[in-house]
Amino acid sequence: MMTGLTFSDLKDKVTVVTGGAGVLGLSICKAFATHGAKIAILDLDQEKAKDTALSLTKEFGNQNLGVAANVLNKQSLIDAKEKINQELGQIDILVNGAGGNHPKATTKVEQMFDAEDEGTFFDLDLEGFDFVFDLNFKGTLLPSMVFTKDMVGEGNKGVVLNISSMNAFKPLTKIPAYSAAKASINNFTEWLAMHMAPQEIRVNAIAPGFFITDQNRFLVTNKDGSFTERGQKIVNGTPMAKFGEPEDIQGAVLYLCSDVSSFVTGICIPIDGGFNAYSGV
Repeated sequence: MMTGLTFSDLKDKVTVVTGGAGVLGLSICKAFATHGAKIAILDLDQEKAKDTALSLTKEFGNQNLGVAANVLNKQSLIDAKEKINQELGQIDILVNGAGGNHPKATTKVEQMFDAEDEGTFFDLDLEGFDFVFDLNFKGTLLPSMVFTKDMVGEGNKGVVLNISSMNAFKPLTKIPAYSAAKASINNFTEWLAMHMAPQEIRVNAIAPGFFITDQNRFLVTNKDGSFTERGQKIVNGTPMAKFGEPEDIQGAVLYLCSDVSSFVTGICIPIDGGFNAYSGV
């Protein structure tokens, strides 16, 4: 029987976090940094990634690396992996944190009452839809394809953590591309968990409920910081009656990525303030 369980096994583990300079990505990086992991923060913006790495090192004293990478470009990820291997070592953990929504993949209305209404399903921008779906699904697929190669082989093991969403369980109005992509993340998580199990690579996901991020701020808050009608509906539909704080995801992330959950693979943990448990009545 294991006793005195901690997250001490995460110390010096080389951990790649895509989207690591974002709101939730940064919270994930801080959770790992607290336990001494070596973190590679990947972002499209090289300076943003470097600044995040420096600030983490200053605050926590661990070793961090900011790397420019495009999660939709395989060669970009291969180049990033080479740099990570050179400066931090062999990759142990991958967190697929890159993702988000875009106004062009969002309908203006929740329901279609008239086929002539503006901003319905018929008016979705296909390029916008493709961008959001690719960013969330292929932006998880490609990094998994590249970075898990370090985890394969005799004596090796590893962990992949995907970021799903409550949209995967109950699709929200207005955002069909994001909802569809996150549903695909759940399916892919289960598929990859089975595929990688003989290599001792565990694959799990978390499904954040409602957090205010740079990607959804335009939907849920007004310029003065007050909630939009949609934002208030979210709060009303969440039993804990609030949006989550970035720190609220840290416990589940550490649990799934540490040896504490060594017999856990292929699952998705909701972090939603009870949203999924509430029928609305």
